[in-house]
Amino acid sequence: MSFKKLIKKTHLWLGLATGIIVFIISITGCLFVFQKEISDIYYKDTFFIAPQSTKKIAVTKLKEIADKTLSTPSTRITIYKEKNRAWEFMVYKSGDEDANTWFGTVKTYKSVFINPYTGAVTGNINYKYNFFIIVEMLHYCLLINRQIGEPIVAYSTLIFVIMLITGIILWWPKNKAAAKQRFWFRWKDTTKFKRKNYDVHNILGFYTMFITLILALTGMIFSIQWFQATVYVILSESITPPEQIEKLSDTTLVSLKQPLDIALNSAKIKIPDANRYSLIPPEKRSDVIRIYGFRGEEVGYNEDEIQFDQYSGKQLHRSNYENKNNGEKLIAMNYDIHTGIILGLPGKILAFLASLVAASLPITGFMIWWGRKNKK
Repeated sequence: MSFKKLIKKTHLWLGLATGIIVFIISITGCLFVFQKEISDIYYKDTFFIAPQSTKKIAVTKLKEIADKTLSTPSTRITIYKEKNRAWEFMVYKSGDEDANTWFGTVKTYKSVFINPYTGAVTGNINYKYNFFIIVEMLHYCLLINRQIGEPIVAYSTLIFVIMLITGIILWWPKNKAAAKQRFWFRWKDTTKFKRKNYDVHNILGFYTMFITLILALTGMIFSIQWFQATVYVILSESITPPEQIEKLSDTTLVSLKQPLDIALNSAKIKIPDANRYSLIPPEKRSDVIRIYGFRGEEVGYNEDEIQFDQYSGKQLHRSNYENKNNGEKLIAMNYDIHTGIILGLPGKILAFLASLVAASLPITGFMIWWGRKNKK
């Protein structure tokens, strides 16, 4: 068997084996790209408020309102610097680890949004049944238990990377004459559907290959531990894992009033250029108050973390993005690269188009194979 024939067989059988999964991963990724823009419109009255001239209510008081509305303590608070945004109080609780579906592994996943000036509840969202969260989890684990679904998606993505490489080998023209039909559509009125389908598969696949490959590789960083470790070692030039510093609060101290407000005000001074803050309240007596300061409206990679003692409000540790090594930085920005957010609207458009083409490849590829097998 010649090398080209071996590549062709590999491309075919891997495509037939993973085509449906690749289609699901790609089409859900395509749907998820503009979730923020669509959600901002759909939940406009929930997310946005009229800016007030009055002073904002203490976050401790707002949390009391939120916890009462949620009927359980909130586990993450998102504070916006923008004056026209409601603050989000979220609670997430795991369900049955051995459940067959993703829904069964989640007990509670919902948020309440509060006007920080008036304390009025602007709306509620149950993320467990939210359209875009379902799309995201379908993309991530096929909506089955993550212990099973995540590896299926991860290694299907790895196979898809192999298919992209074998596809470009098969696409590569033998000579200049063959190259004329590889870079653009040269259809005539007499061009048959099979030829058009073949060109759509090859030409669109070629032009989106680079972006699609980036999307696939960043997806693998999420879900394949050995691949993430390899990327980290290469970029950091070190086999030493990044240090994870976890501090504890001093339980012998007498708690101050409104420690969340003390920590938040301190974080605003220490990270003044943050666009939004994510506050993780302590759940146990020894837990610290964690506050993340995010720079940028939507990106999540450029963040600093500060840990505060929940009793004294004293800073115990700070981790700055700029001090991370190259491996840590890339892994931190992996989500933003994967979704195209890192390049703003142009990046999202590229991610959307590449995902759409990737979703079409299993379909057009199957039609090529079926057409050759059933020529009559």
